[in-house]
Amino acid sequence: MAAPRPPPPGALGGGVGGSGGVAPAAGAPAGVSMRMFHGEVYLGEMEVFPMKQGGEGGLPFPSNEIRVSHLSPASERCPPLAILQTIAPFSVRCKLHTKLTPPNPSLQRLYLTCFNEFKSAVVVVGDEELHLVAMPTKSGKMPCFWCCSARSGLYAASVGMLNLRCLAIVFDLDETLIVANTMKSFEDRIEMLSRRMDVEDDPIRITGMSAEIKRYIEDKELLKEFIDTDTVTDNGKIVGTQKEEVQPMSGGQERVLRPVIRLPDRNAILTRINPENRDTSVFVKLRPAWEELRSYLTAKGRKRFEVYVCTMAERDYALEMWRLLDPEGNLISPQQLSERVNCVKSGSRKSLQNVFRDRGCHPKMAMVIDDRLNVWDDKDQHRVHVVPAYTPYYAPQAEMANAVPVLCVARNVACNVRGGFFREFDENLLRKVFELYYENGLLDLPYAPDVGDYLVCEDTNFVPGNKDQAPIPEGMRGNEVEKRLNGQSYRWEQREGQQMSFSTRSPDDEGMPIRGTGGVRTIQPNGGSLAITPSVYVTVLQEIGQLCDSKVEFRSTVSNGKSMLFSVEVLFSNEKIGIGIGKTRDEAQVQAAEKALQNLESSYLSSVSLVAGVPKKESRKPPGSGNGFLEDAPCSDNDISMREPSGSTLKLDDSNSMDKLSSIMSLIREHCLEDQHVVFRDQVQNSSPARNEEYHFQVELAGLILGRGVGSDREAAKLLAAEEALKTLKSTTDPQIKKYLRPVRCNG
Repeated sequence: MAAPRPPPPGALGGGVGGSGGVAPAAGAPAGVSMRMFHGEVYLGEMEVFPMKQGGEGGLPFPSNEIRVSHLSPASERCPPLAILQTIAPFSVRCKLHTKLTPPNPSLQRLYLTCFNEFKSAVVVVGDEELHLVAMPTKSGKMPCFWCCSARSGLYAASVGMLNLRCLAIVFDLDETLIVANTMKSFEDRIEMLSRRMDVEDDPIRITGMSAEIKRYIEDKELLKEFIDTDTVTDNGKIVGTQKEEVQPMSGGQERVLRPVIRLPDRNAILTRINPENRDTSVFVKLRPAWEELRSYLTAKGRKRFEVYVCTMAERDYALEMWRLLDPEGNLISPQQLSERVNCVKSGSRKSLQNVFRDRGCHPKMAMVIDDRLNVWDDKDQHRVHVVPAYTPYYAPQAEMANAVPVLCVARNVACNVRGGFFREFDENLLRKVFELYYENGLLDLPYAPDVGDYLVCEDTNFVPGNKDQAPIPEGMRGNEVEKRLNGQSYRWEQREGQQMSFSTRSPDDEGMPIRGTGGVRTIQPNGGSLAITPSVYVTVLQEIGQLCDSKVEFRSTVSNGKSMLFSVEVLFSNEKIGIGIGKTRDEAQVQAAEKALQNLESSYLSSVSLVAGVPKKESRKPPGSGNGFLEDAPCSDNDISMREPSGSTLKLDDSNSMDKLSSIMSLIREHCLEDQHVVFRDQVQNSSPARNEEYHFQVELAGLILGRGVGSDREAAKLLAAEEALKTLKSTTDPQIKKYLRPVRCNG
């Protein structure tokens, strides 16, 4: 529960006048007197104290004066200190308070504006911004500030993202979202496979290579027809080009009309990078489920993620590939393209610091979707979600062989990352920031969330075994794009001796392992599917959530003990249904998902037996047995004393109670701000003969109890708790609850 925000100086008894100031702590560094200005307006003398003993590093203000240039943008829900702790952790450089009592009226107005409107006073020093954050004081008698430093421009960009509960997501292109080929790359791949077939003895591999060559030839013929006639014949139907207007190419001024043919049934597009040069024609395959991922990113007319692209491809090619993926510019507007599409030289490493060179986001607020991990800087790798390389020619059925398509898994991962990040931000960071005073120290600042905390990173690179020949990449990568589009020759043999990443498959007698969130599936060269490992429980659970229109969340923590074990909870429609513990987050998540599936199965069989009229042994459990899915710790005596009168203990028809509960929960969510999680908690009671047939539930919003219910079955108890919660939301005057609710709009 968030503590009440301390009042600003002047709001307590004694006002801002009187004598005395904020007494420095014993042993604190000595203060330095400086003059403070807002523009050219003199605000008075300030006493400045470095945060570290001895003033290590010096005070940040040049010429020993504090000159505020402007105020930061107002924040709707996040105090400036919470934003700064997120984008520049523990960056408090010094503290300052007025020497005058009473303070200069202009200084008092500046302070109150910053305190009440969630703004900071900004001092610009070179490429750095010093943010003066208005702090409450235990004495309540004078304006005082903490001074935090941040990179110029980063704070203004982060305010909007944190208020909107928005993170950043960075996409790779080739073999992550698309596979693209020119005539030359098609011919080289067909030639390479033909040579390998000539020396291959294994009939299974020969069959797989033959099928792969046929798929290459089919698409190559379509591309040749497009180059020669600006049409293609697809299933006997002639399809002509559409002229699509695009942004000028690099160095150009005029807009470009590009010939494009879209073949949605094939999930393919034919385009021409330079409309004046037919040799720059490209056949592009889009990865399945891209539309589902794209729709999630911009659902309900608001962005959940700010989107960026980081690729090793040539720039004009990269811009056109992204345009095909986002034709309406919903993810990246045309005005943002030049800043959001980042092209890295082949052989260099990708870096989030370079991606956000415009300072539009902090790396710790960003996740990456890429098919290779080792192309990223070491410091960014824990924020990369590695997907299996897209292989539509080698294993065309691999994408759909999984219970959940690869990009749907990526969507679910992004959803869980965003939920975990802002849950930590709201329930830990915000709450503790509101409890801080001017007199607190640097070590009292709370931990700030990092996207990497909620992302299980998996490196899918491997070196092929001695018996295996490394097969060819399926699409163009890096500097090959420029060579192809410029008509230069390029021999793939140059790359055969290099260590191949997972994106270049290595088939063996048992097929190819494809790794990713949700498990390891073995794919045969002809596209068939073999074994599944237990970690597929995660993706199956997420698929069940989609089918039931229910949200599946994974919450992870690390124990405080020496064992450093990870613990992961599974929430299904905000109800805890599984928990797992392991040495890694991945191990704990798989265990939690497996137990959750078992509990869902038990619950389903139980409900089926009740509907069929067949009694099930132990279908009713005494108090202490949990919520029917998972045991929780017993609640306190205070919780027991909050029981409803005996008239509130009831049992309802399953279908009616479920329908009514669903309706009430919809009403509750309409009252709450988006992304605020309403959770049912099972309150396990001490066993007693009188309560053997009772279930106890309470509804919580950000840790605040809204309602409790007691019933003879689980659904009845949840329904009563939900009804009381809805009444609470409609009538509450508690500011701690109201800050999580949507503002009430007055008509007229």
